[in-house]
Amino acid sequence: MDRIILASASPRRKQLLEWAEIPFDLMPSDADEWIPEGMPVSKIPVFLASQKAAIIRKQVAGGKIILAADTIVVLDRQMLGKPQDRADAIRMLSLLSGQVHEVITGVALTNAKKEILFAETTRVRFHSLTQTGIEHYVDTYKPYDKAGAYAIQEWIGVTGIHSIDGDFYNVMGLPVSRVLQELKNF
Repeated sequence: MDRIILASASPRRKQLLEWAEIPFDLMPSDADEWIPEGMPVSKIPVFLASQKAAIIRKQVAGGKIILAADTIVVLDRQMLGKPQDRADAIRMLSLLSGQVHEVITGVALTNAKKEILFAETTRVRFHSLTQTGIEHYVDTYKPYDKAGAYAIQEWIGVTGIHSIDGDFYNVMGLPVSRVLQELKNF
C-alpha cells in the first residue's frame, strides 16, 4: 500500500494506523470547525472530516490519498463536543452516566481526483457512574481533548462502560477496518 497522509493531530488516530500497519505521513489540518446552522447532527462528522481533508488537498500535489476524520458523541440528538474545562467534563460524564449514546466518526478519503465520504456509528452504554468516579477520571486523565469527555481505552472505559454495539476502534476515533476496506476501493 502506498503511503497516505493523515490529516490529524490525534495521537489515537496515529496509533490506530500504526496498529493496522498502514503507512502514513502526518500532516495535521488546521481547518476551522465551523458547522453550518441547522445541519443535522448526524451529518456533522462527515462535513468536518471533508473540510479537514480539503485544506490538506490544496497543499499536496498529485495522487496522494488524504485521510481525515472527526468524531462526535451524541446523546438524545445533542452533540457533546470536547469539554471546555473540568466542570464541563464532569457535566458531560454525568449526562452519559447510565445512558446509551452514539459515537459517530466521519471519514474523508480524498485525492485530486476522487473523494470517499462515510460515517460509522457505534452505540455505547455506560453503567451508572458515581460522582467520585467521574471526578477521579477527569482529575487523573484530563479528557479535555476528547469528544464526550472520555476515552474508551482509559480507566473510565474499562470500569464504566457496560456494552458497545459497533466498532470499538470507532469510539477511539477511527473505524480502521472500514477505512482499510475503503482504501482498497480507492
